[in-house]
Amino acid sequence: MQTATISFDRFNNLADNDAQERIRAARARLGKRAVILCHHYQRADVFRHADLTGDSLKLSRLASQSDADFIVFCGVHFMAEVADILSRPEQISILPDLAAGCSMADMASRAKVERAWRELSTVLNPDQQITPVTYINSAADLKAFCGEHGGIVCTSSNAPKILDWSFKQRPKVLFFPDQHLGRWSGHKMGIPLDEMAIWNPDLEMGGLTAEQISKAKIILWHGFCSVHQMFQTERIARFREQYPEGRVVSHPECSFEVCQASDVVGSTEKIITTVKESAAGTRWLVGTELNLVDRLAEEVKPEGKIVQFMGGVICMCSTMQRIDPQHLAWTLENLAEGNVVNRIVVPAHEAAPAKVALERMLAAS
Repeated sequence: MQTATISFDRFNNLADNDAQERIRAARARLGKRAVILCHHYQRADVFRHADLTGDSLKLSRLASQSDADFIVFCGVHFMAEVADILSRPEQISILPDLAAGCSMADMASRAKVERAWRELSTVLNPDQQITPVTYINSAADLKAFCGEHGGIVCTSSNAPKILDWSFKQRPKVLFFPDQHLGRWSGHKMGIPLDEMAIWNPDLEMGGLTAEQISKAKIILWHGFCSVHQMFQTERIARFREQYPEGRVVSHPECSFEVCQASDVVGSTEKIITTVKESAAGTRWLVGTELNLVDRLAEEVKPEGKIVQFMGGVICMCSTMQRIDPQHLAWTLENLAEGNVVNRIVVPAHEAAPAKVALERMLAAS
């Protein structure tokens, strides 16, 4: 590959229509050498170019099975990291805009988790009593931490099954970074709420007493998704009052109260499948990211189904929105010219243990 790249400055003020044309032209030049992955939350003007769509883990696994040299991940940073970890050595993982991060993933850092591990050791021996479990929405170095400490990765669809595996290893779980997924999954397993304590990494000993730590079966990291925390039970109550026959489906990153008030709780794939497989003419209130809800509403409209967004305000993944047609056009044109931009490389010392944690998950689920 060449070292000189086409500057993004030339694309910054590119009109959307022109960006779309240049994306199509660059893709034609690249052919099957590049595969474009789009997460369900991706904006519509980028999503239309996807070769593969789905949640982050599904996309990474599919990309690793493709013949493509370049994996262009239209998602966020941790997703491109997983693609790099799971892909073949010769494949190159690319994130069109490096500013596309995840606020939830940023709420748990390796330094803060290691500090929590040390503090927990003053009450009990974590390497003997706690299985660290990280949500896939986390940085590669946290997946590596889990790999190094007998832990594992989970997704929103397999979290209860992964917790079951984890409890078979050790009696307690440290679950990060999303407290809501951890709490709902624990609840589904029959664990009482008072046996799930929140660890605040900004407080000494997580803000917990030795007694609370000893009692807790799951220690939940004080993290959350900025999109899913916006949904409120009041919206569900108004929906049910107005449409008694309506159904409610929510993502497990929503608050415990929203999940409790929903008819179905599940991952993005589960939400899509639930609505698509429902009877014609049904009405749904959906608690997840707006781009997915809008796309789903259009897809099922011909069947007379009505899909409504749970949020009272616009709730979309603002960081994923950073990947726009201009960045995608810039990325693909550079690849067509023989230049790799925004490559995501997980260092070998992190990739190896992170892959161990991911492989444990795949084996357990």
